[in-house]
Amino acid sequence: MPEGDQTDALCEQVTAAAATRTPLCIRGSGSKTFYGRPVEGEILDTRAHCGVLEYEPSELVIRARTGTALAEVENLLDQQHQMLPFEPPHFSSNSTLGGAVATGLSGPRRPFSGAARDAVLGVGLINGKGESLNFGGQVIKNVAGYDLSRLMAGALGTLGLLTDVSLKVLPKPEAEYTLKQVCTQREALLRFSEWMAKPMPLSAACWYEDHLYLRLSGTEAGIRHAQHQLGNTMLEQAASWWTELRDHEHPFFQREEYLWRLSVPPATPPLAIAGDWLVDWAGGQRWLYSNESVETIRQLTASVGGHATLFRTTIRSEDIFHPLSPLLLKLQQRLKQAFDPEGILNPGRLYQDL
Repeated sequence: MPEGDQTDALCEQVTAAAATRTPLCIRGSGSKTFYGRPVEGEILDTRAHCGVLEYEPSELVIRARTGTALAEVENLLDQQHQMLPFEPPHFSSNSTLGGAVATGLSGPRRPFSGAARDAVLGVGLINGKGESLNFGGQVIKNVAGYDLSRLMAGALGTLGLLTDVSLKVLPKPEAEYTLKQVCTQREALLRFSEWMAKPMPLSAACWYEDHLYLRLSGTEAGIRHAQHQLGNTMLEQAASWWTELRDHEHPFFQREEYLWRLSVPPATPPLAIAGDWLVDWAGGQRWLYSNESVETIRQLTASVGGHATLFRTTIRSEDIFHPLSPLLLKLQQRLKQAFDPEGILNPGRLYQDL
């Protein structure tokens, strides 16, 4: 058995838990345990199940076990001047690849290079019966038409324990520069909408405290041309600025208040919710501190076709994620039953009834 392969041991732990209906709390480094509802159960630690399994730079694909440190994967890619397209948040120096995929979180590059689920080409997983399964290569779908490998991105381990993941990678751009403009949130959203419709080498677009930040990625010539069109000042230490935003090390995130994450159509005008805002993803992701009620924030967000998540909060209840419609809840319950019939894998992490 290759070094780092703990598949058999993990299968045995899940099988034993299923036999006694013992809940399992799946955990890697623990860097994202704050995200979602709390799970009470026996810890299933994935960190020993690590190692890169396949990497062919010419094929733009990497496959690794899910306990592998995210930094290790990114360092290996960097040696070949490649990167993960969805720019996953770390939140810790010990973050694992499995946690990045299971949470489905993406960084500033997401609207320009795709979400975490878009990069997933295949997965190995252990279902709630302790069976080791593989999905990928030729896309395997169930009767409802789901791409099962991508279904695991954002499932927070409630459908299966990820054992390995195959991911699409991209070449790193030749150069990256960041431009800064002074404007209101409304003006920024209008500019984002305009620029997204043009062939500009954008790779990140953010607004905070009356300043708009744009990251341009590509060839030197392409960036210079775009810079002349946009016509503004270069921001020093741009790479660290975007890393701080990605990993929530930016001062905006250093508060003990409830932090909301609102996902809305990017062109949506500023929402009538009092609070402190940071706009990312060219308007598609909006971070908010507000004293407005949960109901008010969710109703206003839903009214524009979005959803609101309590990303960080001291009250971890069924209100963390935006409530599902009865139809969607029923569908989610059927998926949970199919993958985890005893309901032992991260029970309640997403919703109380899942």
